[in-house]
Amino acid sequence: MGSRAAQQRQEARQLAARLSAEGVRNVALTWVDNAGIARVKTVPAERLAAAAERGVGMSPVFDVFTSDDAITASDHLGGPDGDLRLFPDLDRVTTLAAQPGWAWAPADRYDQLGLPHAACQRQFARRMTERAATAGLELRMGFETEWVVTRAPAGHQTATGDEPLDYPCAGPAYGMTRVVELSDYLRDVTEALSVQGIDVLQLHPEYAPGQFEVTTAPGDPVRAADDVVLVRETIRAVSVRHGLRASFAPSFVAGQVGNGCHLHLGLYRDGTSLHRSPDAPWGLAPDAAAFLGGVLGALPALLAIGCPSPASYLRLQPSQWAGVYQCWGVENREAALRLITGAPDDPDGGHAEIKTFDAAANPYLAVGSVIAAGLHGIDSGDRLPEPQTGDPGVLGVRERARRGIVRLPATLTEAADRLEKSAPLHEAMGEVLHGAVLAVRRAEEAHFAESEDDEIAAATRWRW
Repeated sequence: MGSRAAQQRQEARQLAARLSAEGVRNVALTWVDNAGIARVKTVPAERLAAAAERGVGMSPVFDVFTSDDAITASDHLGGPDGDLRLFPDLDRVTTLAAQPGWAWAPADRYDQLGLPHAACQRQFARRMTERAATAGLELRMGFETEWVVTRAPAGHQTATGDEPLDYPCAGPAYGMTRVVELSDYLRDVTEALSVQGIDVLQLHPEYAPGQFEVTTAPGDPVRAADDVVLVRETIRAVSVRHGLRASFAPSFVAGQVGNGCHLHLGLYRDGTSLHRSPDAPWGLAPDAAAFLGGVLGALPALLAIGCPSPASYLRLQPSQWAGVYQCWGVENREAALRLITGAPDDPDGGHAEIKTFDAAANPYLAVGSVIAAGLHGIDSGDRLPEPQTGDPGVLGVRERARRGIVRLPATLTEAADRLEKSAPLHEAMGEVLHGAVLAVRRAEEAHFAESEDDEIAAATRWRW
């Protein structure tokens, strides 16, 4: 243990020296709370070795912060007492291309005795990844990130959401015009991500005014969650440098198409894709079918993880490609769970996509909970029902019932109720983390209980 600690100290000192030589003066250490907000402590670059050895102090109360910075409480967390230590992941230290003089690292949280904090979401994601590996499964995950960009208001940038919205592009949905109008900005986004080691697969205009989407390459689940945090903050930083402001909020304007953050996942065993079994239905090996069956069955509870804000449910509307019905389909963008077949000659092309999730979600909670649901599906021998074609939203109530298609929770209250009753997710998360998540969801419900849709959208527009 002593030699390992000494080796880590030496690694941190060498890293700090390299950062200083590159002109880095500060390192941002981030974690994401249960409301999906990236919280931060920063240290001077020369203090990185001390942070890696002893951690940086932070109150555990942030596990029960809500999106508007109010504080609630669970049975285990809340109040002014206690302290945690943030330990930067030295393997993920990244010099930030759009913030000169700054670097970034995700942090794991431990108590003062050096034990993992029971509500650390990043370590939860790691535990679930290791649980899958114990079962002989490798998961590769990646996110699609959607955001809306507007011109920043002159003077003080308010966060109330009541200022007029000034879009910097007027081109049509998915139109090349938007790329032309914002070509310098989009070039700088992709360049900054590339310099930081993020592999961009594609970037394109989306449906809503001022909306874009970037898709990044898959990786192991913890890395995928780290990457999406870095992607969001990089887009935010590039936007500021261009006099713009980026929003990842689920509902930017009530009644319009919102921002999703779709989660893609592929299953492998011994390096071989389980989505490429030629003799199996839909090409899915038995474990892949059971895993996806478990995810599909758990989706009502998973919505409280992947759609954690009342604003999320403004986005989840039928016939808007958000996946509001509990069904799956092959290349069906209206199904909550979409099977993507990929090119027949591409051994890595097949995977699945969860379309319901948005960027208010803590990505570590999202990947960990999906893995937990899928592994439970394998343990329980779950099966996928028949795939659905077309838009369930245009079917009558009786026809949906005949096909076994049900609406996913339409409110955060309903989704939180399902999470509270989910024994597999409770077991996977543990009492402390599960209780903290539910406490935050209940507080968000109560805060917006009397709010109109446009008030919810305005209040949360700049929180993510």
